[in-house]
Amino acid sequence: MTKKNLFLILTAIALGAVYVIYFTDWFRPKTVQIFHTYRNLRPRIQREGVLSALNFGISRQLRLTDLKVVSLLAWQTNKNALPVWHLISNSNSVPVKQFFYGQYIGGMKPAVQGVRSQPLETNVTYRLFITAGNVIGQHDFELK
Repeated sequence: MTKKNLFLILTAIALGAVYVIYFTDWFRPKTVQIFHTYRNLRPRIQREGVLSALNFGISRQLRLTDLKVVSLLAWQTNKNALPVWHLISNSNSVPVKQFFYGQYIGGMKPAVQGVRSQPLETNVTYRLFITAGNVIGQHDFELK
């Protein structure tokens, strides 16, 4: 093999590596879009001071491995802030595309045995973190 052929092969490999790193998403973490909405589960019953159900949606169906809701202010000051709702999955969880705050999701359990979701406060910003294998996502929301 001549020096010219070796140089051309190495140049082709280098250009291929540059293409894969900068123009594909092979090495980037996969993200997901999350949204929230409020659903009144009993529209005929209007009660003062009762919050409607908080519903989260995901852009595609996922098997969640970790789900956590923390106060954004507490999380910004301490990355290990105590969550108000935290579920984990050690094995297979049920694929979900939407879920309610505090809902039991099949195949997932509370991170701390016996701890349930805490009630959310109004006018406080919260952040939802989800992980599904190598797919990660986060979403900020606030109850009005």
